[in-house]
Amino acid sequence: MHAFPERPRRPIPAGAWLSLAAVGIALAGCGSADPVPYSGIASSSAQLAPNPQDDTGHIPFRYATPVDWRSYNRMIIDPIVIYRGPDNQFGDMSEADKVELAHTMQTAFVEKLKTRFTLAGDPAPGTLRLRLTLTGASTSTPVLSTVSRIDIGGGLYNGVQAVRGGEGSFTGAVIYAVEIYDAPSNRLLNAFVSKQYPGSFNIGATFGSLAAAKTGLEKGADALVAQLK
Repeated sequence: MHAFPERPRRPIPAGAWLSLAAVGIALAGCGSADPVPYSGIASSSAQLAPNPQDDTGHIPFRYATPVDWRSYNRMIIDPIVIYRGPDNQFGDMSEADKVELAHTMQTAFVEKLKTRFTLAGDPAPGTLRLRLTLTGASTSTPVLSTVSRIDIGGGLYNGVQAVRGGEGSFTGAVIYAVEIYDAPSNRLLNAFVSKQYPGSFNIGATFGSLAAAKTGLEKGADALVAQLK
């Protein structure tokens, strides 16, 4: 057999490295807005405070009291509220998209929570009341959100984000507030603001402008069920 001489590896031109760096810098600035303690939500004005235990950015503000969640087996889920305060974070999202996300949110949380609680309509003992407020959302950028998962610069950026649990490039997200009350007394037990989005390499969540935000809602509902066990 004849050995073929190995082709010399060409170094990546300096200009190419600069291009990749520029892509990384551009992607780093494409994340969605960070949540705030919204002025128009009942629990925000006095109770919500920065959450020092959160290093992911998913739950930056929280209020919590000691609760044995196992003492509750029923839940009232109020209809989703779309936040209309001046500090909302919907940007230029259309009203139709907000309504669609609110509907998806109601369905996702009801379906997940009924695996843990009996859904109820009266504030009997052992019942929680859940109030969810959709406070902001952003859409994915068509084409760019998908392509940036597979091109070199976008792949590098999304790889770093995957390790950090951060947002993927050009991908939408959803922000909402959760308030959990003891239903008989109407006492606030727990509240937080959450920002959710798909994993940075979830290509399926890049198809459709609202797909990423809807995936975030599914993740948020799963996280709440886990919290209340």
